[in-house]
Amino acid sequence: MLKLNPNLAEVYSNRGLAYGKKGEFDSAIDDYDKAIDLNPEDAAAYNNRGNAYGEKGELDRAIADYDKAIELNPESAEAYFNRGLTYGKKGDFDSAIADFNKAIELNPESAPAYYNRGNAYGNKGEFDSAIEDYDKAIELNPESAAAWFNKGVALGKLERHEEAIECYDKAIELNPTDEDAWFAKGRNLEKLGREDEAEHCFQRAKELGYEAS
Repeated sequence: MLKLNPNLAEVYSNRGLAYGKKGEFDSAIDDYDKAIDLNPEDAAAYNNRGNAYGEKGELDRAIADYDKAIELNPESAEAYFNRGLTYGKKGDFDSAIADFNKAIELNPESAPAYYNRGNAYGNKGEFDSAIEDYDKAIELNPESAAAWFNKGVALGKLERHEEAIECYDKAIELNPTDEDAWFAKGRNLEKLGREDEAEHCFQRAKELGYEAS
């Protein structure tokens, strides 16, 4: 019979992480269960089990684990961030924004927190706020093609097409094979009446595998 041993709990947690990296989420959850049985105060084990549940699409169970992780460690920016992502997946963007706010308060240098809060604002149609967050994410991580792309989306929604094209250019510079960026650039060029340039972008997107939905 296993004794209550925090060191053994860490062994299970580490193996859970390894299973998670391999995509074996059920095995990961089994190990986190054991880690929590051995050390019920292990906030990280709850957080990581929440991640595994999230990967399985069991979002409510993930949130319950993040709740517990935060109860045990209220200073965990990671747990707030992960819960915010999960709320976003559920379409609860207000709760997502509240969690990203807290994650940013605890870790003001987190580019992913700004980026994902921008996504939540964008999903609410609050494009000016989204752009502010993408700008901050880009300031912290200028090499984020995704932040440049999503800033372009938000600018396009506001009919700021020239600025959107500049963002898509940057996204393409960072990731030249991003067919979505080529297509989105084409759509914005089309809005400006620049048909030849738009057609070039559409053709490039098609070459890279873009399929209109």
